[in-house]
Amino acid sequence: MSLTSYKTLGKSGLRVSPLCLGTMTFGEDWGWGASAQESEKMIHAYTERGGNFIDTANIYTNNHSEKIIGDVLGKSSSLRTRMVVATKFANNVFPGNPNTGGTGNKSLITNLEHSLRRLQTDYIDVYWIHSWDFLTPMEETMRSLDNAVKSGKILYIGISDAPAWKIAQANTAAMLNDWTPFIGLQIEYSLLQRTVEDELVPMALELGLGITPWSPLKGGLLSGKYNRANNGKVGGGLQARNGDMILTEKQLAIIDELERVVEVHETTPAAIALSWVNNKSGVTSTIIGVRTLKQLEDNIAATDIHLSADEIASLDKLSSPPLTFLSEYKDLIPVMQHGGIEINGFKPAAAPIMADIQPGKY
Repeated sequence: MSLTSYKTLGKSGLRVSPLCLGTMTFGEDWGWGASAQESEKMIHAYTERGGNFIDTANIYTNNHSEKIIGDVLGKSSSLRTRMVVATKFANNVFPGNPNTGGTGNKSLITNLEHSLRRLQTDYIDVYWIHSWDFLTPMEETMRSLDNAVKSGKILYIGISDAPAWKIAQANTAAMLNDWTPFIGLQIEYSLLQRTVEDELVPMALELGLGITPWSPLKGGLLSGKYNRANNGKVGGGLQARNGDMILTEKQLAIIDELERVVEVHETTPAAIALSWVNNKSGVTSTIIGVRTLKQLEDNIAATDIHLSADEIASLDKLSSPPLTFLSEYKDLIPVMQHGGIEINGFKPAAAPIMADIQPGKY
């Protein structure tokens, strides 16, 4: 696999690279990002390797991320034609204005126009809701997004950071009203964040939403910089923002296993962690956030790694998320329903509670 091993995003014909260039790090406005010059170099390095999917948001580095991308794309119409440009709205970048945050019609139109101007483009390829707005009726948001698609200013829509039930409700309403449905789902997903597998991932698989994980290295914890020896006490981006942290034994065990697998593949922990998440069921394109060209190259190396079944199983076991009510009860359902009968290749043990039940006894 490489950056040119394109995949279609969800139920659409939009082809995207298996790694998406995330740009929350573009711009130094938040105190820890890349300069405009370094960001431009990373865009060109990514596209020269065949990458075609770039993701930003109106709020990233106080609008600067969008502007940096626009300044690069604005120089070359052919590059803009090649690139799949995605941005987001919902977060408020106009302090004090109540109608420029959330997903109401006025907020959508205002933020879309500003993003188009900063990105120096006539249309957005994928417009994401950054987070669900529980104050705005779902029908208003979906109708407004559909109007923007029909106007030609948006080609596709996606949803990030929202409950599974709300996403399913919105896409069902879109189907019933002939509105544009979501084709993509952005969620935090990594070896250190797998609770999304409880409802969000199965929902995406059922509805045909292409998953684009963010923070696949858990804010740098899986980058190789943090390990059992330093136990999280390392200077840099994550620690500068959050202070020294003490890693849990579970986190350290996962990092230990990453380091073991690294030796086998002669690569980096970041590449192994990215390869793991990029091969999870339903994942279309994993968003990588980088500040330097070296980090970009280290991340792209993940496309050349083929983890063995044993390596995947070991990482899966160590990173298994805590059970929720649904995931815990789900294991009991086939025991109760199958009655010990093999169905679709799976034969659960008979439930002890049913052992003495006799057919026709009552």
